[in-house]
Amino acid sequence: MAKALYIHWPFCAKKCPYCDFNSHVRDTVDVGVWEASLLADMRAEAKVASGETLSSIFFGGGTPSLMPPALVGSLLAEAEALWGFDEGIEITLEANPSSVEAANFAALAGAGINRVSLGVQSLDDETLRWLGRLHGSLEALNALETAQEHFKRVNFDLIYALPDQTPAQWQSQLETALKFGTSHLSLYQLTIEPGTRFATDVRRGIFEPLDDDAAAELFSLTQELTEAAGLPAYETSNHARVGEESRHNLTYWRYQDYAGIGPGAHGRRGGFATTRHKKPENYLTAVKDRGHGIAEQRMLSASDQAAEALLMGLRLTEGIDLTYMAERFGLPAAALIKSDKFEQYRDLGLMWADQGRIGVMPAGRPLLDGLLGEIVADTLVEA
Repeated sequence: MAKALYIHWPFCAKKCPYCDFNSHVRDTVDVGVWEASLLADMRAEAKVASGETLSSIFFGGGTPSLMPPALVGSLLAEAEALWGFDEGIEITLEANPSSVEAANFAALAGAGINRVSLGVQSLDDETLRWLGRLHGSLEALNALETAQEHFKRVNFDLIYALPDQTPAQWQSQLETALKFGTSHLSLYQLTIEPGTRFATDVRRGIFEPLDDDAAAELFSLTQELTEAAGLPAYETSNHARVGEESRHNLTYWRYQDYAGIGPGAHGRRGGFATTRHKKPENYLTAVKDRGHGIAEQRMLSASDQAAEALLMGLRLTEGIDLTYMAERFGLPAAALIKSDKFEQYRDLGLMWADQGRIGVMPAGRPLLDGLLGEIVADTLVEA
């Protein structure tokens, strides 16, 4: 069933103030214990999520570039033995652009990684310090150069729509980023996530997020510059040359099955949603006691699955095929969306329809979350 495999490495050298991912700082990490646990969890998952060879593997975190390359190689060898690999499989690893981690790039490539995603986040030193990053801009550029030497496909992330950021400032930085010639860019607007240090800072009045109108202007500028550079958006925050889209992320957004192992990892396979234990120590205990790290597994109803597929698929510029979705989940197409709301937003130029497919127009993308909340049928959301 699983077409893709996600492996979560939960450890970071430092917790960033904007991050709400499942990441943890520990003084020491017993690599041998983690190797045994991740392999056991992977084997348990393969017993119930086999049947297809893998088209992609993604090491996320946390900071997976802190993993010893030998551990990465061991996990990949086991995944290939359990599932088999498609020819030309995409194997991505997220990395921070520190010199220590960049020094591992050659060994990681030798272990089987063929695509890397660098968490550059900014090309400005003052911004990097504010974001709590441990690297500087020069270190990031050196890591990017090293990555391009060792991996055929390279993505890097930037965060924009920062407090008081002007269009001129963002345009200068994005134009510089586009000159590096990577085939993929992930460009995220700063989001103040609950439970993060930035959320506390905003609540205490230490800074104010950029207002919505200014953020929308930067979003439009982003679309214009990336399109002109041959890296159009294929998803709200992701831009790539044609054919260089992240296959792994497309698995999520097209609502295909994937297995997830490691602390806090989510999975979707065979109509079931799985969630692993988030805290590293609880995860290790679960694997030791039960042979897997699953904290929760539940069967999703057809309505649940259809709602998730709509919410994910409408993030893509390709949109979704309503007829296909209706057939897939055994629901009438009319039960998937509120047709009156959809027609209203289509007439406003915010959404489109074409031969059974629907999607969000460029003008609607800054309003995506609101649009999705409006057009997805209440019967799906409430199911």
